[in-house]
Amino acid sequence: MKQYLAIDLGATSGRTIIGTLDNGHVSLEELTRFDNPLIPMSGHLYWDLYALYREIINALKVVAQRHIAIESIGIDTWGCDFALVGSDGALLRNPLAYRDPHTVGMMEDFFEKKMPKEEVYKRTGIQFMNFNSIFQLYAMEEHKDAALKASEKILFIPDALGYLLTGKAVCEYSVASTAQLLNPMTGDLDEDLLKVLNIPREKFGKMTEPGTTLGTLTSEIQELTGLGAIPVITVAGHDTASAVAAVPAKDEHFAYLSSGTWSLMGIETPHAIINDKSLERNFTNEGGIEGTTRFLKNICGMWIYECCRREWKEQGLTGLEHKTLQDNAMKEAPMRSIINPDDPCFAAPKSMLAAIRTYCEAHNQPVPETPAQFCRCIFDSLAQRYKTICTWLQEFAPFRIDTLHIIGGGSVNAVLDQLTADALGIRVLAGPQEATALGNIMLQAKANGVVKDRWEMRKVIANSIELKEYTPNK
Repeated sequence: MKQYLAIDLGATSGRTIIGTLDNGHVSLEELTRFDNPLIPMSGHLYWDLYALYREIINALKVVAQRHIAIESIGIDTWGCDFALVGSDGALLRNPLAYRDPHTVGMMEDFFEKKMPKEEVYKRTGIQFMNFNSIFQLYAMEEHKDAALKASEKILFIPDALGYLLTGKAVCEYSVASTAQLLNPMTGDLDEDLLKVLNIPREKFGKMTEPGTTLGTLTSEIQELTGLGAIPVITVAGHDTASAVAAVPAKDEHFAYLSSGTWSLMGIETPHAIINDKSLERNFTNEGGIEGTTRFLKNICGMWIYECCRREWKEQGLTGLEHKTLQDNAMKEAPMRSIINPDDPCFAAPKSMLAAIRTYCEAHNQPVPETPAQFCRCIFDSLAQRYKTICTWLQEFAPFRIDTLHIIGGGSVNAVLDQLTADALGIRVLAGPQEATALGNIMLQAKANGVVKDRWEMRKVIANSIELKEYTPNK
């Protein structure tokens, strides 16, 4: 029996999880859970990296107190954001958050003054979002950010936390790829992009593949927690990369849908796919494990449903349990109204219910009135959007897609899973819900030589969970 500690940090909360690998099966136990709120201060939004460090230390103390013999530690987080380290090795301040308004208008300004949009995509293959690290760094340079100017190192969030635990500074490949600075053809940060940002390559750590041993806990942390020299592994630091590593696929003929507030739909390919069509459709090429690329597209996922549910709660409605809403949605007449979930009107409306009504009226469709009708509209619309994206993926894929794996929290929505199978016309396998933590843990097991490659990792996961299968209704 081998045990590993996964530190899984999201943009609103974090948790630590013990993964136990025993006789070809893996199981999870949540150790601690905590909030990860943004800090508004002086017109900016910051992450509290010190608070996250404290929560990690607290979890390590629990491991020691319970005498859990962990083999290693792995950290995954959201992408794009980074911390700045000074010449004395100390953090210069808490990191700015990707929701900070300092990047507003900076993407367009960069294209005009530094490098055209098409050239940036040709070099990186990353979709354009104004909070990508490249535009954060450009904004900081334009605003004469004192911390950036004084920095000796720029470390993405999982690398920064790994640095605090071990004293070792690296640049993990999967999270670096979210920055829109990494050139997938060279496997390193693009020198020309760094040049126009006036940032030397040396400010970033050594490029490191997922599943590499970073170092061991510092003597200070060993004394603080009561643990020994436990290794810290650079798992796939980007949480989506860890989640995709946990897709329980048997072969390459699959697409994945990481379903949550956002839906990320893509394929795993041996090389980046960068051409005029992928640019036009705004697909992204992010780093995966074992040299693979996660070719995917972001879709506005369960965000619309979550906003509607919150509004109904504020109105005092009852019967808003997930199962009740989903069951009632299926009792409605089939497919009355379809919205485009990625239409900008659904990004951050004052009222999601009003936005849906307005959209349906503008497109001469029946306007939903009851919660059941709204939910049916949302689920049908997501399934149709998934069909469109999957059709596009098949055009790009160098293989036939015969299965869609739905992972993450949204995988337990049986109604949407079945509607998706019906829309795509292929088999859908739902699970695991805890994909990110499982990927983190299995990459640690791989680094420790317990499993040999991603296919064995996925086999262990498939043997450990109950997958729900949905076949298209004729």
